[in-house]
Amino acid sequence: MLEKVNSGGAGLPAIGELITAVQAGLGAQGLAASEYAIADGRVIAAQGLLAPFVGIRFDGMTDHAKAVRSGPGVHEYDVDDIQPMARQHLAGFGIRRLLVASAEADGRVVGNLVAVFGADQPFLDPEDETLIMRLAGSVAAHLYTDRVGLPILGDGDVSAAPGGREVSERGLFVAMASHELRTPVTVIKGYADTLTDHWDALDTRSRMEAIRVIGQRSGELARLVDRLLTSSVGGVGEVHPAAFDLTEALRGAAADLPAHLRRRLSVALPGTLPAALGNRSDIVTVLTELVTNADKYSGSAEPITLTAGQDGRTVYFRVSDRGIGVRPEEVEMAFERYWQGGDHGSVRRPGVGLGLYLVRKTIERQNGWVSLRPRDGGGTVAEVRLPRGDR
Repeated sequence: MLEKVNSGGAGLPAIGELITAVQAGLGAQGLAASEYAIADGRVIAAQGLLAPFVGIRFDGMTDHAKAVRSGPGVHEYDVDDIQPMARQHLAGFGIRRLLVASAEADGRVVGNLVAVFGADQPFLDPEDETLIMRLAGSVAAHLYTDRVGLPILGDGDVSAAPGGREVSERGLFVAMASHELRTPVTVIKGYADTLTDHWDALDTRSRMEAIRVIGQRSGELARLVDRLLTSSVGGVGEVHPAAFDLTEALRGAAADLPAHLRRRLSVALPGTLPAALGNRSDIVTVLTELVTNADKYSGSAEPITLTAGQDGRTVYFRVSDRGIGVRPEEVEMAFERYWQGGDHGSVRRPGVGLGLYLVRKTIERQNGWVSLRPRDGGGTVAEVRLPRGDR
């Protein structure tokens, strides 16, 4: 690993190889690398039991986080002493102990490496564990100092600093309102145009189906306006998650996609899943955005696939394509406002670059998280995770 770093290996792939090597050396059940911003942080790479947590956001201003950010070093924590949401997830996997190493570059702690261990898991001599983690933190710092493909999160903060939260939430409301309203309006206009332009060519069944969809989407639009008005009074951050059937919600959302997206989408959902905890009505917007994004960045020959599954603490769904793919260094930039991908810089795609940003904000308000990763064999996988509603 050191030879590869010294010979020019850099960026997120090198971070991935680093945590793989460190997990094996420690005999840990999982290992993750995170980056810090102003007040928060985000997991950018993970292995083992921590692999599902890529993309999850965490508070960077807790006492433990401040200790890690104070300078180089290795810290040990019991799972009961960490942030509540992380504690809930990790305890569900039988994790009892964490080792955290800081990565300091140019006089600033830019991130950390976290190794997790089970209660009965044999471990190395504490001095050896500390030495391995300290060395790993130094290697990570070296990768950041080289400034090749890192940092992943860029220069901006992961979320608004406390002083700017009110402005941020107002801006988020405006963005969410315009973006969410666009989906049903686009569908209504599409079917209305079809009836206007092709009335004589359509049979009675096709006409009635178009009228049915227009009526259905008009009702959804009315409910959406009510919800947005409620949000404007109660605050964007005010969410009341409830248990719901994710499989049923996904099937309904897939059926309501515009016709050209329905034709491309291959739905391969399990018969049943544990209940998800979140806002069911957001699934339509989230799935529409992810499928639209997959369609935008892939040719029409290959289908877009929708799958879903579960683990001990979450339920999830994935939208996979065989498009141009996403570079490792772009997996977080894609969630920034106004960022747009292309054929690796050569082609500009339509849109304003707001969709994935809003998807992440929407899901994180429900204690979930979203991530992108390159797909084996080419293409991209977008994954959305929500807490289970049966726990």
